[in-house]
Amino acid sequence: MAKIWDKGFDADKAVSDFTVGKDRELDLRLAKYDVIGSMAHIKMLAKIGLLTNEEEKVLHNELQRILDEIERGDFRLDDDVEDIHSQVEALLTEKLGETGKKIHSGRSRNDQVLVDIKLYLKDEIVALKNEILQLFELLQQLSERHKDILLPGYTHGQIAMPSSFGLWFGAYAETLIDDMHTLVAAWRVADQNPLGSAAGYGNSFPLDRETTTRELGFATLHYNVIAAQMARGKTERILAQSMASIASTLNKLAADNCMYLSGNYGFISYPDNLTTGSSIMPHKKNPDVWELIRAHSNRLQSLPNEIALMTTNLPHGYHRDYQLLKEVLFPAIDTLHQLLQMAHFMLQHISVNKDILSDPRYDYLFTVEEVNRRVLQGVPFREAYQQVGHEVENGTYKAKKEVHHTHAGSIGNLCTAQIREKMIKAAAQING
Repeated sequence: MAKIWDKGFDADKAVSDFTVGKDRELDLRLAKYDVIGSMAHIKMLAKIGLLTNEEEKVLHNELQRILDEIERGDFRLDDDVEDIHSQVEALLTEKLGETGKKIHSGRSRNDQVLVDIKLYLKDEIVALKNEILQLFELLQQLSERHKDILLPGYTHGQIAMPSSFGLWFGAYAETLIDDMHTLVAAWRVADQNPLGSAAGYGNSFPLDRETTTRELGFATLHYNVIAAQMARGKTERILAQSMASIASTLNKLAADNCMYLSGNYGFISYPDNLTTGSSIMPHKKNPDVWELIRAHSNRLQSLPNEIALMTTNLPHGYHRDYQLLKEVLFPAIDTLHQLLQMAHFMLQHISVNKDILSDPRYDYLFTVEEVNRRVLQGVPFREAYQQVGHEVENGTYKAKKEVHHTHAGSIGNLCTAQIREKMIKAAAQING
């Protein structure tokens, strides 16, 4: 099949194979969006008189047939086509002849791939939002369920002050709100229509870009055609930054789980079928799932830097460099979906140790509580601090294992409802 940019001679096969790279494979996930973009484009072309109503109808019907094939999972790229754009145009031309050749009027593969990626990323952002909300909901449930079970808190890796499972689970729930805010930023950047910018300098046809914006469900459009092209790489980078933020939260959650599962801690446990054993040590219950979540989430945190390095020092306009963005971003999105789903799955089966603080090693957790108790009785803080410090030094300190925290966000006042309201407001900014 001739390439749509063919001028009568072929590139050397080695050059062709190298430049196409993994585009054919990766473009399959853009196929749906390419067809949807074409549907909006031909509707606009008919509106401005570049297609008759009958031509628009037959093109739409054939595009719908292709879309149905994609949705069934039966769509494939022919061996001799470069990308999804070429495949769709070739199919239309094969079926509809001269009418099929008209579909590309007023656009370039540059703005085609831009709109495909924007639509694809919007769907992925919505999916990530829903997975975050699912994990958030579970964390809040666990927080309330275990709010009265105390847990040692650590600073510098040293025993510090009393915490609780309610506080621990709730912390990750609220941290996900910060991650949602970053996802909202990515959504707002993605939710702009680049179609009609063509190769970056517009077109002499009287394109109605507002029509395609409405048809494709974008909130607005990239007005300046150069700015639309400059969004390539920037959209991906901003989403990558959000993904890295989410991954950072999952990384810390995984690290906590690995530590708390350790025999030296024993704060939590999981069923045998969710852990692995040792080939030589019969007592082992290894947190393999959480270790892999930790490792994968570390890799994801490098994604913004990788994208930045691929797009740095490029002047405005399209460059083939951008093609490689799909190779790093698309698999990373798949990985993040998997991590969010696995974290949710594992936490559904977590069991907590209800009697951790009976161990005398945790007595010193309550020194601050004792200092504060004396302050409330009228002893100046620094004097109370010194009194308790001396008791610890000379071995006379006796722990009163009680906590009386009432302020907002503390052990005794988790503010679960307020945190939920924050998340609802944040997530509502992503439509879908």
